Amino acid sequence: MTTAMMMERAGMGMAGVSMAGPTGVMGTTATAPAGTNMMMVPRCTMTFEKCSGGMKIVCACEDKVSAAMLQNLCTMMAGGLCSCCAVMNGMTVCSCNLTTGHCKCEATENGVCITCTSGDPTCSAMISACCVCMAAMQKAGCTCCVFMNNMPVCCCC
Repeated sequence: MTTAMMMERAGMGMAGVSMAGPTGVMGTTATAPAGTNMMMVPRCTMTFEKCSGGMKIVCACEDKVSAAMLQNLCTMMAGGLCSCCAVMNGMTVCSCNLTTGHCKCEATENGVCITCTSGDPTCSAMISACCVCMAAMQKAGCTCCVFMNNMPVCCCC
């Protein structure tokens, strides 16, 4: 799979931070060895579009293997929290948890189309604002990632 990137499975932005121990002192932990708790995530092109009642995220891969992996990840993780994250220089710039609507994922010829909508006008406005924000972050050069149940399913650079 030529179009994939390595992503941390958990703890995006939390590497090296530990909670207070028995002494009650917060501190940093040693960084884990490279390759620990990592997975391959399909790299794709991503578009964020407003639609009636919310937004659509279209993820399209260049090759069939990446597209199949993306579709399988989305199928396994379907029905839970859908979120997007924009990262620049290793720092999270923006994170949108699409909890105010219903998200559904449909397979396309070369990837997936994730539609997040709500019947409530206020919630629809929030989802649309997330769409505008993520599109602006992507245009500014951020790496955008889509997560389902806090598991990265695709990224674009």
